[in-house]
Amino acid sequence: MSPTTLPSTDSPGLVPPSGPDVVVAIPVRNEAERIAACLRALGEQTGLAPGRLGLVLFLNNCTDGTESIVAGLRASLPMPVRVITATYERAHAGWARRAAMDAAAAWIEAGPGTGTILTSDADSRVPPDWVARNLAALEAGADAVAGRVELAPEEAALLPPSLPARGKLEDTYDALITEIETCLDPDPHDPWPCHRTTIGASLAVRSGAYRQVGGMPEIPLGEDGAFVAALLQQGFRVRHPRDVVVTISARLSGRAPGGVADTIRARCEEPDALCDARMERVPRLMLRCWLRHRLRRLHRSGRMARDLAWARLLGVSAEEARRIAAMPRVGEAVAAAERASPRLVFRPVGPRHLPGQIRAARAALVMLRPVSRIAARLRRGDAAASVPPLSATAPGQ
Repeated sequence: MSPTTLPSTDSPGLVPPSGPDVVVAIPVRNEAERIAACLRALGEQTGLAPGRLGLVLFLNNCTDGTESIVAGLRASLPMPVRVITATYERAHAGWARRAAMDAAAAWIEAGPGTGTILTSDADSRVPPDWVARNLAALEAGADAVAGRVELAPEEAALLPPSLPARGKLEDTYDALITEIETCLDPDPHDPWPCHRTTIGASLAVRSGAYRQVGGMPEIPLGEDGAFVAALLQQGFRVRHPRDVVVTISARLSGRAPGGVADTIRARCEEPDALCDARMERVPRLMLRCWLRHRLRRLHRSGRMARDLAWARLLGVSAEEARRIAAMPRVGEAVAAAERASPRLVFRPVGPRHLPGQIRAARAALVMLRPVSRIAARLRRGDAAASVPPLSATAPGQ
């Protein structure tokens, strides 16, 4: 069954003839309790010239009065609003976010031609400088910006005490391993301090980059992570600034299966559930980062296809290795090599291991930070460096 969609409608308001060049896209499903706070927060954005900002609301399968609340609020918002209403029995998060962002892209293309698409969630609240901070990161050289999230404090206070305690440990470890990654596999477009959160509650992307990667993946779960991965693999610059933060709901019953609400509920029910996939033990993480960095250098130097020592080290067949080495983009090749290697399957730790791994990460950074600073100075000085053989001893071995 194809979706049944009603025509979008624009709210009255002052907007230049060319239309907005910055459009926020929000997928909405049964958010009567939270949509008003979401819209009011979007209406309080600062640091933007009048007429630059537009808003697309994609209301899908709403049955709880959300549409009436939106209708009552839209006239009070300072930006033009396009509301699209759809009913689709096979709706899911990826489909809805793609529809909202596609509508935002079409609005920009029909007006100024190029611009910025932002997306968040209908149960989230963005700070007044959210759009401005995203635009600042883009203007500094990024093609896309991935923000981070914090739980609404009034809702987080109602959760079992063990959950915030675990969250604090995970946040500490996540920051430490992210810094380790920036030391061993630095990205000049995403330097430390940064984070590695990828969540649909805070994403921004240039409209041209959005189209070039084929838009938001229309998959039921993990569309946000797949989208950012596609950007990186195709060579686009993704910035993860720590100062772009969105407040999200801490509810236990969400709209998207496998989303934040399901994660929170699962950890309430099973306190020892494994952490996110990237939270591996420090030695294994360091080995992974070291290998990624060496693969990038091999590909950029043209040696990845000639010297298959990396494939033997990773347990990848020669045939598959040659296919990977022939990929034109370094990001695609590295990601494909990691997927193909049986030795690089993610092995996340559990919460009971976090204190020990935090100590190990801090000890590793004592050694890595001075070396990383020297390497950064050499890169800035355009110093030439040879590619060490992959048979050399790797960190963590």
